[in-house]
Amino acid sequence: MRSKYDVIVIGGGHAGIEAALAAARIGCRTLMLTQNLDTIGQMSCNPAIGGSGKGQLVREIDALGGAMGLNADATGIQFRMLNRRRGASARATRVQCDKKAYQLRLKALLEGTPSLFLEQAAVGEVLVKDRRVTGVKTELDRIIPADAVIVTGGTFLGGMLHIGRTSKIGGRMADSSSNLSESLGRLGFRIKRFKTGTPCRISRRSIEFSACEVQSGDFPIPRLSFENTKRGKDDLYTLNFDQAGQFHVEQIPCWLTRTTTETHKIIRGNLHTSPLYAGRVAGAGPRYCPSIEDKVVKFSEKTSHPIFLEPEGRHTLEFYVNGVSTSLPPEIQREFIRSIPGLHKAEILRPGYAVEYDYFPPTQLLKTLETKSISRLYFAGQINGTSGYEEAAAQGLMAGANAALKLKTGRELCLSRNESFIGILLDDLVEKGIEEPYRMFTSRADDRIKLRQDNAEERLSELAFKAGLITHARRAVVHKNQEFVERLKCVAVDTKIGGIPLAHLLKRPDFNSSDIPTEIKALAPVQTWDILKDEFKYAGYSHRQDLQNINWAQRGQERIPFGFDFTSIASLRSETQERLAAARPTSLGEASRISGVTAADISILHIVLKS
Repeated sequence: MRSKYDVIVIGGGHAGIEAALAAARIGCRTLMLTQNLDTIGQMSCNPAIGGSGKGQLVREIDALGGAMGLNADATGIQFRMLNRRRGASARATRVQCDKKAYQLRLKALLEGTPSLFLEQAAVGEVLVKDRRVTGVKTELDRIIPADAVIVTGGTFLGGMLHIGRTSKIGGRMADSSSNLSESLGRLGFRIKRFKTGTPCRISRRSIEFSACEVQSGDFPIPRLSFENTKRGKDDLYTLNFDQAGQFHVEQIPCWLTRTTTETHKIIRGNLHTSPLYAGRVAGAGPRYCPSIEDKVVKFSEKTSHPIFLEPEGRHTLEFYVNGVSTSLPPEIQREFIRSIPGLHKAEILRPGYAVEYDYFPPTQLLKTLETKSISRLYFAGQINGTSGYEEAAAQGLMAGANAALKLKTGRELCLSRNESFIGILLDDLVEKGIEEPYRMFTSRADDRIKLRQDNAEERLSELAFKAGLITHARRAVVHKNQEFVERLKCVAVDTKIGGIPLAHLLKRPDFNSSDIPTEIKALAPVQTWDILKDEFKYAGYSHRQDLQNINWAQRGQERIPFGFDFTSIASLRSETQERLAAARPTSLGEASRISGVTAADISILHIVLKS
């Protein structure tokens, strides 16, 4: 067996999986190295994929040939469309998955992918010569040569677990950490610390569901993948369809309950036992996913917080207690959990804990995710300071594709802010940098009317095909669908109902797809008419955004006078004033690239400068 590889991927999490698959699809001989082959694709926190901002990322990953969306559909136990009553740009699919099925299917996919090899090994050093990567050395001193290396270490680099007064080395409970960051530090990379956490898991048989509110899945079932073909019974991604052609699966309900004043009293009385409040954890945590300790302290005016009880699979009694991420001692966790309605007899199977880990400030990277200082070395996933499976997978796909393209063609795959959420993610990381774990939201996209989850394949399939990430057959299906939608648009323009063109009626908020005449509606599925309705409804807004983008490009050149007092602008948030005063940008373009500074902030600054 040849010992040299084109690409080595370090790590078998969500970033590593997409990186390895992308590199192999483009034609590179690829090796994935992971500390434990049995935990490939493991969902360390909530076994769910998608959600607000994240569902859009998964649809784009799917459009670029990635595995996450299809795997979530194939292993889903509950499917929901979030923000259904809001505009199309805010809607997002979320799939609760069977935790073990999700993991095992991904492992099987990797094992069956041509040109992709798996090996259980811990990497201790990235090898570099003349500022170019040459391979890796395992902790058993085995040297494996490679032309490119992608590091996707997740929370394992310098990982430290905290629960109560106890701390121990580890990247995940029951898994060891990695010393690889020491090697990367010697290469000159800046290293900082972040933290994250996870809630406890409880037994289903100890939950009093009568005291909780049921949260059922949606029907028709929304999906994360565009692929809609029936597969053979032995295919890895067999999906179920009913006689009407609707995707079908037996869904399992989730449940809603809430914390109480007693819950908050217990937590407040034991803050001194929390490593977060005892000062033993220095790394910044995710502001948008706070621990229950932070919720109780920082939102002291609230008498309760929602708690979602979510099953972890079809063949387990474990429930994920969403909303109570904590690192309090196990006995305190048991006490406050049992103060929540429906959980008075709760049996904790796994306690919650916090994990502190090394990350590498992403301003050290190019937009291809190649490091600026070492050629053909790429970083992807949580080590770039992001949080979430979806953000990690998107980075992994882009790093894997770019590593392979650089070796095979010398080209690169870059996505702009105006064409994808992935482009926004990479631009924010590389250009703006971060001060806390990064999470994707639809509000980060100025062009979110265009960047809907339902048109991701239309936006990205051509780029994916040119990069070698999807097949000619899949591109042909996309083209056929696009041609079909264009014909429907003509039908909508030419068809009149009560003397009014259907295209105009589709723009009206009180006109639904069900109001379309039967003979016309029969031309396409309801979902297609819904997409068409959004196209017509938001066409004007989209055009206005295009003009605004041109205006933004021109405005970016506007100069900010030397010594300008940003704190004098009362309409700016104090946080924005502080960031601008610290960075001292010399133009609006520079100001817009500062982390935490929004488009609204730039508009206010523009108005003040003009006046």
